[in-house]
Amino acid sequence: VCNVDQVLLVFSAVSPDFSFHLLDKFLIILNQEHLTPVIIISKIDLIEQEKLDLIKKDMLYYESMGYEIYYVNSKQKIGIDVLNNIFTDKLTVLAGQTGVGKSTLLNALMPTLELKTQEISKALGRGKHTTRHTELYEYNGGFIVDTPGFSKIEFLIFHADEVKHLYPDFVKLSPECRFTSNCMHLNEPDCAVKHAVQEGEILKSRYENYVQFCEEVKNQKDRY
Repeated sequence: VCNVDQVLLVFSAVSPDFSFHLLDKFLIILNQEHLTPVIIISKIDLIEQEKLDLIKKDMLYYESMGYEIYYVNSKQKIGIDVLNNIFTDKLTVLAGQTGVGKSTLLNALMPTLELKTQEISKALGRGKHTTRHTELYEYNGGFIVDTPGFSKIEFLIFHADEVKHLYPDFVKLSPECRFTSNCMHLNEPDCAVKHAVQEGEILKSRYENYVQFCEEVKNQKDRY
């Protein structure tokens, strides 16, 4: 899709379960492409309030980084009205794994579409593909692009030291590291990023995902 202004990253609170690992991976990819993400968490009606509160608590960290986050129940159109104005004068792409409710969200925004939706496969624990092609819809002074969901997503990074540059919160702290721009935030002493994790200033899961991504890139390089 060309000339994209923003990407609506759609995650479900449950069925499939919300994943901070997938969120961080998506944010890396969008950072690579210099695209602005808006985070939508759907199916809030299907999760226990206590579990939803835990997700919201950790998502406060992402809000502090400047990301817009919305919580919606698309079937009952709860939280949908506040989304209307974010589409004006923009080309918006919907993205997310299969089964998170992208088609249901579009139906809530534009009921006349009557897009087909499917339930989560209980046997596989993931969604079935509903959208099989990319389509452009005009909506509220802008355009929305619906895209097929995915079961697996990978980023194109060939050197582990590239990952740290795609974590804006890490980049901000890097000058305070002993080895400044050369710090990988892994095993180095006097690392400001690791110190911030220990102090609770950086979300622990976000740092753990960073470590996994660095290892993933390293292993990918070894394979090729």
